[in-house]
Amino acid sequence: MEEQFGVMVCGHGSRDVEAVEEFQAVARGIKERLPQYETDWGFLEFATPVIRTGLDALQEKGIRKVLAVPGMLFAAGHAKNDIPSVLNAYQAQNPGLSISYARELGIDLKLIRAAGDRVEEAIQKAGDRIPREKTLLVVVGRGASDPDANSNVSKVTRMLWEGLGLGWAETAYSGVTFPLVEPGLEHAARLGYKRIIVFPYFLFTGVLVKRIFHYTDIVAAKHPEIEFVKASYLNDHPLVLDAFAERVEEIRNGVNNMNCQLCKYREQFLGFESEVGLRQESHHHHVEGIGTGSSGEAGEDDAAGSSSVTDKAHAHEHVHEHDHKHEHTHGGEHDHEHHPYPHADHPLGPNTLEENSGKSGSE
Repeated sequence: MEEQFGVMVCGHGSRDVEAVEEFQAVARGIKERLPQYETDWGFLEFATPVIRTGLDALQEKGIRKVLAVPGMLFAAGHAKNDIPSVLNAYQAQNPGLSISYARELGIDLKLIRAAGDRVEEAIQKAGDRIPREKTLLVVVGRGASDPDANSNVSKVTRMLWEGLGLGWAETAYSGVTFPLVEPGLEHAARLGYKRIIVFPYFLFTGVLVKRIFHYTDIVAAKHPEIEFVKASYLNDHPLVLDAFAERVEEIRNGVNNMNCQLCKYREQFLGFESEVGLRQESHHHHVEGIGTGSSGEAGEDDAAGSSSVTDKAHAHEHVHEHDHKHEHTHGGEHDHEHHPYPHADHPLGPNTLEENSGKSGSE
């Protein structure tokens, strides 16, 4: 009898209860599209169940071959580094288990069509009194210290702009990189368009999406002559679920290709040369499983409820087959210590947000 495969959907996790519930709804939607597999899910940080718990559940069902898919749009540090580190550590502790890792959703025409639907929904709700040529679209990405992931958001912006026939489009980010939402929207407001549509290119709601809409309200109040329209994020759009199912099947079909040509850990990326060859190691063990419970109740972001990964597992070092080596360290208070973003002091970037609101742009 052919050995049964299991699917593990790996999410980032959030302190926001709605975000956790939406991720679980998407994971259930993936399960419905792949009835031939046992499917489970888990989070990297801030929520339960954690990834390891989902893998335990699959093993208890007799699964020995796992197809793991990152529940993320683009491959930045979480998809390239943190999740693989957790999976590698688990596999090292369970030598009878084989884990194969899918690529991220990436630039996918299914995702572009889903995003186009969300923007169209916002346009239809706002009405047609303002023509498309007088409408500007601002696509807001999560923002990362990975220029490859950031540039993908710009590509999505262009494809939506051209595909929908809008007057203009701009890209902004919710954190880490630049321009951030508020300066990005202030710039857009000076371009002379009558309507600005703000579209968070996110899978789920959460702190960052709510922050995007908060800054939209702030800028809109300063520019009453412009109509600001908020478009919904992707969520469980049917095409999103189709794309996730495709990523799983790609593993078995042998076409699971991560984009390594533009990986800052492998090649010298302009401005990020110092990160080539960094050791692969997750820095999320201290917030694994805290923030929200499996019942959806919010919890405290408390280091005392941190890692259920053993010290032995955390000390295990793993290297990608093309010599990805990523290294992160932690301070005494368990702050996230990513490799320094080279433009952190940019006047439109993360330190500006921190100075203005007391919140870090890296959240």
